Amino acid sequence: MEWFQELSSFQKTYWIVTGISTLIFLIILVTTFIGADADDIGDVDAEIEADTGAGFQFFTLKNLVGFFTIFGWSGIACIDAGYSKSTTIIISLLCGLAMMFVMAAMFYYISKLTSSGTLKMQNALNSIGEVYLTVGANRSKTGKIQIKIQGALRELEALTDANEDLKQGTIIKVIEVTNNGILIIEPQK
Repeated sequence: MEWFQELSSFQKTYWIVTGISTLIFLIILVTTFIGADADDIGDVDAEIEADTGAGFQFFTLKNLVGFFTIFGWSGIACIDAGYSKSTTIIISLLCGLAMMFVMAAMFYYISKLTSSGTLKMQNALNSIGEVYLTVGANRSKTGKIQIKIQGALRELEALTDANEDLKQGTIIKVIEVTNNGILIIEPQK
């Protein structure tokens, strides 16, 4: 503790901020890895509207802890480098704000990676598949086809304008999607 007593009040302030924020940062890091959500403690969210449900959250607990951690460590590095007090404060503020922005942007873009899982039937157009249950000629009987849409193999209802029934195993192409979601198919030759 002698080294701490020899520090100026400016240096002590940076070391105290750094120590506390680093400790909280480590607690949040550990709880995140074990599955607890540290944001349940409470945070202040300022959202800028976006085109998805998750907004750009700049003022959260994790971002504030990241700010003070980087603020403190960059300030200590500036003090050790011999910068003036004003330069140290400016650099540490800029580093802290940059960290907040990077973390907010990272969480924003991670949230945009989620998929709704909703099947969009229009994505089936021009896809190749296989008849699973016989499809009646000239739209006389609805059958089923297996087709890969949006990265998943689906079993969907289909009709055909062909002059003969399309039997199981026939390779088909989707040429149209009706308003009620039934696929119109044609045999591939």
